[in-house]
Amino acid sequence: MKGMTMIKKTAIAGLIAAAFGSGLAQAQQPASPHTFGANVGLYSEYIFRGTAQTGGKPALQGGFDYGHSSGLYAGTWASNVSWLEDFGAYTRSSMEWDFYGGFKGNFGKSDFSFDVGTIYYYYPGNQNPNVPNADTWEVYGAVGWKFLSLKYSYNLQNYFGAKPNGQDTDGTTYLDISANYPIGSSGFSVNAHYGILDVKNDGTEILGTEASYNDWKIGAAYTFPSGVVKDLTIGAFYTDTNVSQNALGVSFWTDGTRYNTAQDAVVVYVSKSF
Repeated sequence: MKGMTMIKKTAIAGLIAAAFGSGLAQAQQPASPHTFGANVGLYSEYIFRGTAQTGGKPALQGGFDYGHSSGLYAGTWASNVSWLEDFGAYTRSSMEWDFYGGFKGNFGKSDFSFDVGTIYYYYPGNQNPNVPNADTWEVYGAVGWKFLSLKYSYNLQNYFGAKPNGQDTDGTTYLDISANYPIGSSGFSVNAHYGILDVKNDGTEILGTEASYNDWKIGAAYTFPSGVVKDLTIGAFYTDTNVSQNALGVSFWTDGTRYNTAQDAVVVYVSKSF
């Protein structure tokens, strides 16, 4: 009887040691260098660099991201659009599909960061004869400090098919100055943006207005920190541009339905990251 008790105690001790040893081994396993994420959002309107992409109508958007501990990243993102049909450039086109990748990180252990990469904007659909393809390829570089960022994008193709005076617009640039300030740990944040678009070979010969412009945005958002709605964000922002119109009330950014895509707008949205 005593021998059996000793055997049981030894077995129990062995099981405890195995359990703790297994847990310790799991705890000592290095974290994976790979991270994956996804996002989806519903917006009252899709605004890109101050101009409407959906003609004042809602947009459903979403994407997938991959990141590596080295700083390398890649991803894809898509949204419904209507501007190519609205401008009469395509007979059928309702989607923007982006592909991007790059390298980002911090300068040492400081709060200063960098990001260099490239993005390709793809628009599947049927374009009208003699209309430039809207697909666009850009490279970019950015620096940041805490909640502030400065990003410079350089276009390698015609800028979304734009040719204000008939010449190619590769070499178009866009400067993005942004701030996203979190209010403590409340989940609330305020954000602001100012952008400067400089279209290469811009001109006023056709419509009497330029394609280049400045745009700005200011908004606020709240992200749920926990619960079943964790990482759900609700927000709103106001956006506008300094695009000028000619005597007929038309600008380069007025579409075929006479909708001014560069007009001011208030956008509300809900998004979720995973």
